[in-house]
Amino acid sequence: EITVVLGRTRMKIKDVLKLGKGSVITLDRQVGERVDLMANNKLIAKGEVVVIGENFGFRITEILSPEDRLKELEI
Repeated sequence: EITVVLGRTRMKIKDVLKLGKGSVITLDRQVGERVDLMANNKLIAKGEVVVIGENFGFRITEILSPEDRLKELEI
């Protein structure tokens, strides 16, 4: 499973239940900051979100070294 993580936040269930169309959730990343590419919930690369036509894509800007990827597997 491949996942692109734009950011994270913590919310109470009661606040999640209040969300509706147009709600905005503040994430822990700044505009322009690289996002994470995860494989089976393990970080393997970093990159940026791009727009391709009317779709979003992901451009890899950094791939973790084999040693760092192994460290991710141990966690």
